[in-house]
Amino acid sequence: MTSHVKGPRVALGMQLSHCPSVVTLGIKCNWDDYSPGEIELIRSAPKVYFPTVFFADTLAAAGKCLFPSIQCYRLLGDKVKQMLLFDLLGVPFPRTRVFWGRNRAEKILKHFEFPFIAKFPYGSSMGLGVFLIRDRSDLDNYLLRTRHAYIQEYIPIRRDLRLIVLGKEVIHSYWKEAPSGEFRTNVAQGGKITFDAVPLKALRLVEELAGKAGLDHAGFDLCERDGEFLILEANMHFGKKGLEMAGKNYKEILSDMVEGGII
Repeated sequence: MTSHVKGPRVALGMQLSHCPSVVTLGIKCNWDDYSPGEIELIRSAPKVYFPTVFFADTLAAAGKCLFPSIQCYRLLGDKVKQMLLFDLLGVPFPRTRVFWGRNRAEKILKHFEFPFIAKFPYGSSMGLGVFLIRDRSDLDNYLLRTRHAYIQEYIPIRRDLRLIVLGKEVIHSYWKEAPSGEFRTNVAQGGKITFDAVPLKALRLVEELAGKAGLDHAGFDLCERDGEFLILEANMHFGKKGLEMAGKNYKEILSDMVEGGII
């Protein structure tokens, strides 16, 4: 497939530095740290790849087309915004509520019974900000560590799914199994990656959600309950271990998709 994109292909982040048709400029703190020629490349580029959080909103406000999309950057690491989005779009996900202000514990216990899941709503990754709340002591300790409480029903599972979307399609999928004695399936917490068959309904759910929300670079986590799949969250900075174990090279896939005009 031949790309129909006119003009220079420009990237700021380094993910496409090996791609022959992309000029990678790197991230600099000020616009005048770029040369006049580099600034003109950015201004004239039909799309800017990997602008990073530092430049994404500025370039989007200036009308530039971005990859990953501006939606990816705006939802990055923000579980509250993702929850609101999933709810608005009618996407199936575990029952979840956010609590703040006074008497948070009492408010939470009006809506949830032990055990339930509590998460740090912003910026946490690799399972480090996820807690199984078994009793009031667990809850009080969690509330001491965050102003905004992100509470989710507990679904007893031994494995969940990771589906990676680039562009408009799922390019890879795998299961993550929790180690013995651990409720989290994250690879960073000892989770095991397996490549059992992934049901078509899970693929369709993720591709539909990614298309509606404009999320073109994300690893979606899902769990299964009674034969139905629920979205847990979208990770815009996702691990590459599952790709590597399957013999797939993330940067080569990106390069091929750029060269083919797919992204």
